[in-house]
Amino acid sequence: MTTVVSPVSGKAVDLTYVPNESFASEVVGPGMAIDPVRAVGKAVAPIDGVVDELSPYQFTVHGDDGRGIRVYLGVDTNQLSGKGFHSLVRKGDRVKAGQPVAAWDVTAVESGGCSPIVPVVALHASAGSLDVRTTGPIVSGDALYDWW
Repeated sequence: MTTVVSPVSGKAVDLTYVPNESFASEVVGPGMAIDPVRAVGKAVAPIDGVVDELSPYQFTVHGDDGRGIRVYLGVDTNQLSGKGFHSLVRKGDRVKAGQPVAAWDVTAVESGGCSPIVPVVALHASAGSLDVRTTGPIVSGDALYDWW
């Protein structure tokens, strides 16, 4: 089992609330989303592992068990060309769950015309393999779901 922690503070919601069909229908993978607190903040690693994909607006951490979690800092934020985002780690860095990985300005995302909602997706997970630990208010670093 892998416990996935929330990368940001806000409100934990089902992926169906993500304004993008690929996330809402779990084509990208199952998971949860966070409607973040509207502020400048940091996104943390959802699991212990290695950062093997990194851009200003998304990152993937793979654990030693091979399981990967991808975090998207907003939807369609690639259109912002990195404005409002700053990576705090490098690709290939080993991180611990709860360690800051990126800084971002949620209000800049919204003013740029993008949704700030944060999908937290279990890559290559099978349907029904996640056990949601919480919905509603959540603090960065708190348990979001378990992957069995």
